Amino acid sequence: MENLGAQDPRWIGEYQLLGRLGEGGMGKVYLARSARGRTVAVKLVQAELARQADFRGRFKREVEAARRVGGQWTAPVLDADTEAAVPWVATGYIGGPSLHAVVAEDFGALPEQSVRVLAHGLSLALRDIHGAGLIHRDLKPSNILITIDGPRVIDFGIARALDAVGGGNSNLTVTGAVVGSPGFMSPEQVRGETVTVASDVFCLGSVLAFAATGRQPFGRVDSGIHALMYRIAQEEPDLDGLPEGLLGLVSACLSKDPAQRPSVPDLIAYTEAAAPDPAEPWLPGGLLARLGRDALQLLEAENPHQQAPAPAPTPPQSAYANPSPSPSAYATPPTPSAYATPGGPAAPAYPMAQQPAQPWPQQGGYRTPAGSPGQGGTVRSVRALGNTLVGVFSLWMLMTISDLYLRMSQFGALRDLAAHEGSRAAVGRRTTAITSLDGALGMCVVALVVLWLVWFRRTYVNATVLSPGRLRFGSGYAVGAWFIPVALLWIPKQIANDIWTGSTPPGPGRVSRAALHWWWMAFVVMCFSAPTAGLLEVTVDAEDLDERISTAGHIVDDGISLLAAALALVVVVKLTGMQERRRAAQRQQQQQPVPAGVFGPPAA
Repeated sequence: MENLGAQDPRWIGEYQLLGRLGEGGMGKVYLARSARGRTVAVKLVQAELARQADFRGRFKREVEAARRVGGQWTAPVLDADTEAAVPWVATGYIGGPSLHAVVAEDFGALPEQSVRVLAHGLSLALRDIHGAGLIHRDLKPSNILITIDGPRVIDFGIARALDAVGGGNSNLTVTGAVVGSPGFMSPEQVRGETVTVASDVFCLGSVLAFAATGRQPFGRVDSGIHALMYRIAQEEPDLDGLPEGLLGLVSACLSKDPAQRPSVPDLIAYTEAAAPDPAEPWLPGGLLARLGRDALQLLEAENPHQQAPAPAPTPPQSAYANPSPSPSAYATPPTPSAYATPGGPAAPAYPMAQQPAQPWPQQGGYRTPAGSPGQGGTVRSVRALGNTLVGVFSLWMLMTISDLYLRMSQFGALRDLAAHEGSRAAVGRRTTAITSLDGALGMCVVALVVLWLVWFRRTYVNATVLSPGRLRFGSGYAVGAWFIPVALLWIPKQIANDIWTGSTPPGPGRVSRAALHWWWMAFVVMCFSAPTAGLLEVTVDAEDLDERISTAGHIVDDGISLLAAALALVVVVKLTGMQERRRAAQRQQQQQPVPAGVFGPPAA
């Protein structure tokens, strides 16, 4: 593990970073501690990939699928924010070296029995991964961690997100960065064909051969990547030095034809006898000693100089947003840096002079303006505004229901008049009532629009306090975007998405945004139905057409407006409630010591 650099964030979401574990083609991996004291590994996606919409969409889907993977042999996905300026995903931290480090750098090839236990654990991991509808696609020694009680597989399914930006060969390179390990790819991946679960079985065979011999079965990439890919697709593997008892298993996995490879259930059954015995170590003694030293180092990293205070029962930060700069019960107390030179003065881990406004530079989109309340702000109550808005919405809905009733009655009177069964006086009475009601409706709409804009901007400002750096648009857009022709059909929805995500209370899972999505669909339809109804009324009057046409248009518009208003009420109630809960948690935490800044050094 390396010390955090000047450009590394100190927090990602609600996780306090302790050090950097590594860096790859997809991004950087950090060791971190959660609000409740759990040690996790947080992967921060490269900013270049984060700017690509296709990658974001695939990454989000893969993370959601990876959450379903459970079992003893994988590192579970605990948390993620796939909509942040720079997406990230947090998994359970596995305290052990990678198989690559064990074999290629420290201890050499593993004994036959250790490889058998490795094969059984990896087969069980693939069963869990495939059972969640995922294909690992990047099973290699560096994605397999070695622990005292067996192997653990990490990064399952996440590598597939690179297909969205790199095409069929995205396992090799994306914008020049090596993402996969060509020596551990399957022939299908090399040829750019459809990848199935059998591809993971081939990769498993390559991993087992590497673990047992210390060599890649198709040679190293030093001879040229194209030559290596040709050997994978066309030539037989080099299995010299492989123990006799493993030859049949590895050879079957490395069959060129996916249909000829054993299935994962077959592998589990074949390796069942090698399941690790809790009473017997499955690793050589020297490697077990290494694992013990790593565990001690992790404990030292988790407790820099003194123990962090116990977390509060209700953490004030969202699991999907940058932590609020408000006081935190689990913020690091005033201590020297965990990575300061021993015996020297305590140096801040992130000098204030170099401290950016956000944990990493925001690329693309709109930056939060300098005047927006972010760090150091206070969440203001929106309950009174929300309750008033609900009341005005309810009044407007009652008046719209009355308008709908009158127009349906008018439609019936017009129909009777056309059938020579009614009178023009009956139509006129209903028209007069509708005209009177329209005036009251107009005044109600003006009040509703004003209240909505005030409430919407207040929730925006609160979201910038709760999740600084997360909102993509400036504060002026929270009001101005509603008056921009055409753009009002999507920009306010993007802002509403950011407000909703930034206001989500902490804890497992996320509050569903289904009501937000349905409301916006109804609102967009209403943006077209209202002008259409007015245009029909003008056309009927000008062309002396059947008045039932314009009346029907108003009936449809009233129905759509009522649906949009009902869904808007749900959004107002939910969003107001979330922010009030976050505000209560923030006020509760204000009794705790205040750190100098969640992205900066501890308080002096």
